[in-house]
Amino acid sequence: MGNNNNNAGLASTHEGWMSQIKGLTANDDDDKKSTVDDEAVNNINGIQVCGLDNRGVGRSSIPTDKSKYSTTIMAKDAIAVMDHLGWKKAHVFGHSMGGMIALKLAALVPDRVLSLAVINATGGGYEILPKPCPLIVSVAVRFLLAKTPQERAAVDLDLHFSQGYLDERVGASTRRSILYKEYVEAISETGMQSNHGFVGQFNACWNHKMTKTELERIRSGGFLVSVIHGRQDIVASISHARRFAEKLFPVAKLAEFEGGHLVIRERANEVNEELLNLIRASESEISLTDWTNLPDRTNSDWIVPRMLALSKTSLPSSEQLNRFLVYIFGVFVIVLEYMRRVVGKFKPVKVGSSLTSN
Repeated sequence: MGNNNNNAGLASTHEGWMSQIKGLTANDDDDKKSTVDDEAVNNINGIQVCGLDNRGVGRSSIPTDKSKYSTTIMAKDAIAVMDHLGWKKAHVFGHSMGGMIALKLAALVPDRVLSLAVINATGGGYEILPKPCPLIVSVAVRFLLAKTPQERAAVDLDLHFSQGYLDERVGASTRRSILYKEYVEAISETGMQSNHGFVGQFNACWNHKMTKTELERIRSGGFLVSVIHGRQDIVASISHARRFAEKLFPVAKLAEFEGGHLVIRERANEVNEELLNLIRASESEISLTDWTNLPDRTNSDWIVPRMLALSKTSLPSSEQLNRFLVYIFGVFVIVLEYMRRVVGKFKPVKVGSSLTSN
């Protein structure tokens, strides 16, 4: 079937892809149960998968200069890994920040991309700011203040999964309690992400932008694109994914699932099947009209109703105003903590002791 290159998101390692690695590489001789059906397993024998730790996290290097982090730089890192493995082409999948990196890779070397999957990603810049709500403000502050694996694990669960999924009962426990133990163990084993790595990766996401030229290179690259997103994602709003998918018409298809930011784990079976459909379609002679499920926005008829719809919600209610004020306060706290981290990296100037005489 070919090779597959997976990019992880901000502060995440390749471990986040384990559900996909197991699902996409499963075969009849595997002792472990596959996350895909038997027919899919038989169709994908022999596929190779490489999951990357982007610079700044995991087993990869952690530059101390934030200018050494950008989605373009990290895309070139991924291309270098492909070169090292001897892969001329690959199916490129990216989640969150990894989705931004995958897009840059596809724009840099479209002739080396067999297919592209962008999962729970945004367009960078202001789009990386979560949708205003009390939960995300609480989570963001706790994320920046987390000092122990236990504190970080508790925050990550609220960031990664939908609340409904976390509250589901599994025997005598909830998914939250089961995942909490798993996350604490994983974070304790790998360690907390360094400040240099976090600031660098955040800088890469904030400065990420896809130009019209880059988007055109992807549209004309000769490969299919799948934009996958969880509807309950509080980190990357699904509205960004919907707008971005339209920019890649007609080569893109939008797949929405019930789930949070880590939909690749929360809805692993459905996501794996979507990825397999993408791989199968890329190897067939499917037409773009049969692949895409997006409307054709080349005419201007859709602009008026969209503008009218916006005008109806342009006046904020008191509830919306309260949420906005809570959000602004939370952003203020987050900025203060971010500045504290940045300033804390500068070493104080050592001043010699003074001599006094009586």
